[in-house]
Parts: sequence; structure tokens; C-alpha cells
Amino acid sequence: MTAWTLAGMPDLTGRTAIVTGADSGIGLPTALELARHGARVVVTARSAEKGAGAVSGIRQAVPDARVAYARLDLADLASVREFAAGIDQVDLLVDNAGVAMTPKSLTKDGFELQFGTNHLGHFALRPAAAPVAGAAGRGRGRGLQRRPRARRHRLEDAGRGPLASVMGVCPVRECPARG
Repeated sequence: MTAWTLAGMPDLTGRTAIVTGADSGIGLPTALELARHGARVVVTARSAEKGAGAVSGIRQAVPDARVAYARLDLADLASVREFAAGIDQVDLLVDNAGVAMTPKSLTKDGFELQFGTNHLGHFALRPAAAPVAGAAGRGRGRGLQRRPRARRHRLEDAGRGPLASVMGVCPVRECPARG
């Protein structure tokens, strides 16, 4: 098996990518490389200051980048709905944002913070993005999620059903609709 490299990334001109939590960690270089390969990138973060910093950094590295910041707090389902209402196109949804080892606290909606942010927020975002996935008529939109490396954590049928949706591994347009 040949290892994948950035050189293998296709031209993404005309595609729109949303990267949650793109203000730091692995989300920032992900957004940068998507922009470098021509995608219109929507950087999401809870903080406008951090989001603007990420946009500025991407524009410094890729002067002609089409990149914008949009506020999204996955620990607040009203914020998820507000963000989703403003989506006009999404071809690639990178579910990257997350928190870890937080002190015991709750989301605005009363869920445990880590579970609410890392799972419920993305679970609510995916079906909201589905109606505009692949809006430019180029086929299905896709969602990506970092997957654990250990075999015991892999889903045998990744990308199917409600569990796959909550785990963030199903293609955006195939995620179960929420009613």
C-alpha cells in the first residue's frame, strides 16, 4: 500500500469545504491545504478572534485563497442551526472540532460538554448541511472524520446508519435525516 501525500490531493477549484474547529490543531493545516488546492474554505471556530487569525494565516500562506470565517459553537445547538441556515453549498465537511479532558461542565443545552461538542454538535450539523451538499451538481457531498487507528474502534460498515452518523463517518448526503 502506497502512503498518501499532499501531492495526491486533486484540484478542488469550485468546491466548498467547511472545516469545523479550523482555528487550531489539525483543523488549521487541513483548511490551509484545502485552500492551497483551490477549495473555497469556510473556517469555523467559536471565537471570532481565533477564526480571523486562522483566515489571516491561510491568506498569508495562500494569497489568492478563497477563505472566510463563520462562527460555530458545537456546544450550542442554536449556534449549529444558525450556522447551518447560512450554508449555501458544501462539497466537503471536515468534522474536526472537539474538546477533551474538560472540567465537568454542560453545554448550553444541558449535555455533558465533551459529548455535546464532539458528538451531538456534529450530529446536528451533518443533516442540516445535507440539503446543500453537492449543490453545484457535481455529485454527492462528502464528510470526513478523523478515524481512530486501533482496529477495535473501526466500524465494519463505516458510513451507514445512525451510529455511523453520530460517529461522523458517513457521507453528508447519506446521513439519516433528523426530523
